[in-house]
Amino acid sequence: MALKNGKWVWFNGEFVPWEEAVVHVGVHALHYGSSVFEGIRAYGTANGPAVFCLEQHLDRLYGSCRIYRMEIPYPKEELRRAILELVAKNGHRSCYIRPLVFRGLGGLGLDPRRDCPVEVAILTIEWGAYLGKEALEQGVDVCVSTWFRMAPNTYPALAKAGGHYTNSQLIAMEAKDRGFAEGIALDVFGYVSEGSGENIFIVQEGTLYTPPLSSSILGGVTRRCVIALAGDLGIPVR
Repeated sequence: MALKNGKWVWFNGEFVPWEEAVVHVGVHALHYGSSVFEGIRAYGTANGPAVFCLEQHLDRLYGSCRIYRMEIPYPKEELRRAILELVAKNGHRSCYIRPLVFRGLGGLGLDPRRDCPVEVAILTIEWGAYLGKEALEQGVDVCVSTWFRMAPNTYPALAKAGGHYTNSQLIAMEAKDRGFAEGIALDVFGYVSEGSGENIFIVQEGTLYTPPLSSSILGGVTRRCVIALAGDLGIPVR
């Protein structure tokens, strides 16, 4: 599926054309998945695009960096401003925003802290509903994957790290090969964890259920909002 990208990328403190936002094949992240990122939505409104929960996403981005001992060379306020300016510069009404922090070129050892600089890029693309428009209108068929989520002491699931998503790719590819739109992973104890790219909720007899953070799930920003909204509406959450 071809996606329409923004013409500009914020890359290490500067706006550069999309085609010029490139890295060397020797960067550490390309070999070992040493990156963290966020997936943020901007929605069109009468007053222009509104970025959903930007502060919470930035908090999680910086938290992921702390877990993986990556020091972002820019203060949070600079990235906040860069995101808002990039959305405007690319002329989007609504879009998907991808801030990416990664280990750059400098060495291929497994402890990259001394040799590999931490680099930051932000890009935007026009990307509709994650599982397609029909998922919002009619729902889609999903399957339980044969691939499990990692154990809590294997990967820090609360970090949104690029390397973690090799597991998600296996779940998604298996589901598509079996004729389903998405796969649901179990945790190492056999309980429902999450989809390849989203948290899970179900409604049963007026109660909203969602797997706990201990089930090797990513602490979703949208998940947190849904729980808060349910509380405001008096809907019990378990």
